Amino acid sequence: MEALARRLSKVALFVGLFCLAVPYVHTYPWPMPESQSVIWWRASRWLGIRDPEDLYFVVWVTIDLLVAALAYSAIIRLWRYWRAGIDTWDRNGL
Repeated sequence: MEALARRLSKVALFVGLFCLAVPYVHTYPWPMPESQSVIWWRASRWLGIRDPEDLYFVVWVTIDLLVAALAYSAIIRLWRYWRAGIDTWDRNGL
């Protein structure tokens, strides 16, 4: 049961980080300037995608997933580092 709780808490942490990344990870404001819109049109045409909004959505969901994964990894590593320090202090009687 403890393992299930740990897994669920890790899933909840990742989902929470992804939900935080969605509204806060941007490179430019919406509506986008004309120059960037032309770039999205060219890229979507080159990839064979009709609507640049479809390409935009896939790219930003991918970026948000990467940001959430990096934040998740950093938090887990910091947590393990912190727990290792506490275990060392407990063994030394501090």
